[in-house]
Amino acid sequence: MRFKTGHYVFLLITTILLQNCSIKARIKKADKRYEIGEYSAVGDLYKNIYSSVPTKDKSLRANIAFRQGECYRLTNQARAEQAYLNAIRNNYADSIVFLRYAQVLQRYGKYAEASKNFQIYLKKDSTSVVAKNGIKVTELLAEWTKIPSHYVVKRPKEFYQQRTSSFSPAFMGASSEVLVFTSTRRLNKKTVQKNSAISGLPVNKMYTTRKNAAGKWEAISQLDGEVTTLNDEGICSFSEDGKIMYYTRSPYVANGERGTEIFFSNRVGGTWSTPQKIKIFNDSAISVAQPAISPDGQTLYFVSDAKNGLGGKDIWKGTLTSGECKFIENLGKEINTSGDEMFPTMRSDGTLYFSSNGHTGFGGLDIFKATPIKDGGWKVENMGPPINSTADDFGMTFADKAEYGYFSSNRNETKGYDAIWSFELPVLSYILEGKVVDEKGNVIPDATVRMVSNSGINARVQTKKDGAYRMKLEKDIDCVMQASARGYLNQKNSLSTQGLTDSKTFTINFQLSSISKPVQMGNIFFEFGKWDLTTTSEIGLKALVKLLNDNPNITIEISTHTDFIGNNETNKILSEKRAKSVVNYLITAGIVSDRLTPVGYGEEKPVVVDANIAQKYPFLKENDVLNENTVLKLTPEQQEQANQVNRRTEFKVIKTTYKLY
Repeated sequence: MRFKTGHYVFLLITTILLQNCSIKARIKKADKRYEIGEYSAVGDLYKNIYSSVPTKDKSLRANIAFRQGECYRLTNQARAEQAYLNAIRNNYADSIVFLRYAQVLQRYGKYAEASKNFQIYLKKDSTSVVAKNGIKVTELLAEWTKIPSHYVVKRPKEFYQQRTSSFSPAFMGASSEVLVFTSTRRLNKKTVQKNSAISGLPVNKMYTTRKNAAGKWEAISQLDGEVTTLNDEGICSFSEDGKIMYYTRSPYVANGERGTEIFFSNRVGGTWSTPQKIKIFNDSAISVAQPAISPDGQTLYFVSDAKNGLGGKDIWKGTLTSGECKFIENLGKEINTSGDEMFPTMRSDGTLYFSSNGHTGFGGLDIFKATPIKDGGWKVENMGPPINSTADDFGMTFADKAEYGYFSSNRNETKGYDAIWSFELPVLSYILEGKVVDEKGNVIPDATVRMVSNSGINARVQTKKDGAYRMKLEKDIDCVMQASARGYLNQKNSLSTQGLTDSKTFTINFQLSSISKPVQMGNIFFEFGKWDLTTTSEIGLKALVKLLNDNPNITIEISTHTDFIGNNETNKILSEKRAKSVVNYLITAGIVSDRLTPVGYGEEKPVVVDANIAQKYPFLKENDVLNENTVLKLTPEQQEQANQVNRRTEFKVIKTTYKLY
């Protein structure tokens, strides 16, 4: 019995030892592939190893879980979140796990939980810019979402292919007629391509498409010439004339480290020449990638994880001279952080666009705009939604000076595939339109509307037969408009497009008063039987003040009228006092007294019915004089309405040459 027990114990110990040896061998193999960047292949290896490690061996489980999380994070897989959480639960020794876990949480929009883990990491490293920015985005998120965005983004069908990645589009020169992008696609389904151990996808190649006469992208083809080899190639940039291409190549070395290099090629005779490697660092082991050439073709921007950077991947620049990149310098803390700054592209005006997970962003890689400052340095701004999302957004390119182009994103992609998205900033449109009519609402054709702006614009348009006018306005201007027509007083108005962030149509109508006829003023009311102006008269009085200010060379007669009820002499005195009340208001409002003449007519000048009055009161006929005889023939209700028409305040232009001579 003892023998059998001892035999079982021996077998158990042997099994455990063999199992431990097996786990160690598997870990060693996985670690080797991890060190050379085969993240896609090794992520699942770590996952299988993790489930084999005894739960009591927390230290080993924590290390495996962390590396598993790193593999999934770097290949854009959602499983990274659980892997990092497993590492934390098993007490992973390095606090970096809290930073990585927070970054993944932020990527999937879990900002509150991400903020907690950023704060935990800051207790270990109080200088971390990445962690500070991660906390800051939680505070700024509500503010950002309130800011209206004018970019319109879409995923064009022309570049999409299922279960493949396409990214980093670049226009071949300033013409913007040819687009080159990097992709894992296969044009021929029968073609067998070896998958990259880093991404788990076929190796990257460069593809191109051209616009046809209708402005549509034609069939996609692989880039021709010697730039296409068996290596991983892509992420390119072109000179302004489209004749020189700079791109990244990652040579495959079996069971060895895979570095990246930058090459350039010239387009000669319709094809690309033999590529030549650009020497950048003296140490050829330092990886350089993702080139972006300046508009003048003299400065090369690129990405590297060189040891003397600020941490992670940084953007650098150097001067191109005879196939070498000299005077290398890091772009500094304004651009680079302890996180990753990648995918630089440069616009024709010298504006730099790049992606970062270290600056304050929504999660993953966000696209940033860096504008050169005159005294040196950069002004860095997050491009905001919908350009940026919680996923990776990168590789932005503009169609020369236009406000549209393409960028890359893996948003809405459960397996982390990259896709090319289009973006466009619609041109803001500001329109001024309206009608010019007389005081009775009749249109005035051939009136002139003139607009003068603080930016120096002096434009004028004529109204059409229906009295309508229309003109375009510029952004961020203040302007004054004046409507005028022969036989009418001028009227002015003003508007501003300052600070507007949306297109807008301004509708401003003008009502011009006759120079030759008395003009009835609306909204002028007095206390019953008195000459005191009511508060409701304020609108009409202010309109008269404006008219006098718009026409500084006129003098007017202010007259008030009563109905026939009561004594004529009494009515005349009352109307004179009412006219003086109006004049007194105008003087108080700043109109000089010698431009104003008050007159009270009492019941002496009854209204002559015109077409507008006849239309409003059908019981009255055009050209009827509303004197006592006419009114008394009406019904009591109609008499009251007719008397109301007679009770009015009018003005009449006396002179149009005040202080002109």
